[in-house]
Amino acid sequence: MRSEEAVQHGRELGSEAAGMMAQLASWPQHTAEIMAGIGGNELPRALDRSLAQLVSFDMTVIFAYPDGGQPIYLHDGFYGHVPGQALGRYLAGAYLLDPFYTACARRVPPGLYRMRELAPDAFFSGVYVNSPEVHPCISLESGSLAEEIGFMVPLAAGCMASYSLMRRNGRPPFSEAELSLLRHVEPVVRQAIHLHWKDLRAAGPPGDMPRGAAMEHAFESFADALLSVREQRIVQMILRGHSSHSIAARLGIAEGTVKNHRKSIYAKLEISSQQELFALFIRHLFG
Repeated sequence: MRSEEAVQHGRELGSEAAGMMAQLASWPQHTAEIMAGIGGNELPRALDRSLAQLVSFDMTVIFAYPDGGQPIYLHDGFYGHVPGQALGRYLAGAYLLDPFYTACARRVPPGLYRMRELAPDAFFSGVYVNSPEVHPCISLESGSLAEEIGFMVPLAAGCMASYSLMRRNGRPPFSEAELSLLRHVEPVVRQAIHLHWKDLRAAGPPGDMPRGAAMEHAFESFADALLSVREQRIVQMILRGHSSHSIAARLGIAEGTVKNHRKSIYAKLEISSQQELFALFIRHLFG
């Protein structure tokens, strides 16, 4: 880099740092408000108000994902944007396809993540993310999301929580500068959520199913009379947004073998597309 370019780059970095410090100047006051809300009804709204002073967003939601159990709906930050029937379907089983759920299930390290950092490679071209039937935010009248980011927070009793900030379609994704601001305050957000829901207790898995098995039961029972165990595993990965290339890499088989399995699956189920596969799975969940 030439000297004048280096100087200009330094000025830009200095300006960005100064802007960040200015935005964070009021954070001690917001931290006090957040801490005061712990244990009461106002904590989720205090978090929303405080973070809105750093970055803009349209909606928020907090779910807790117990190990092997149904999600617990902790905070409605939809602010008048009604998600309709999709929220009920999400809680009843469609959450199994959500990258934030799968990230919680595999216990990713605490922190702030873009959904695309957690999602499989073909997720955003898949059916789930564009379905108004099962995605509580996609189904809003305003249309699809521009982006969803989430704070991943470990809780007690085998739970992990996801606190999502969302922007509606037509708005830009969160910038790296905005994410940097949010990462500066992430420890406060994490600790507040952890302390506020420290006594959270989830209902156990249905029946006598071992803990950790309930979350996969919907996949294991889907078309189990028609598909082999390997084919069921591939169906699960397709529905969660993995491409044939990604499935092959994860299973240690050739991509052509994955494509042959897909053809066999479609033939056995008498369908011809991923959309039809998704529709069958949704009927299996809610039929």
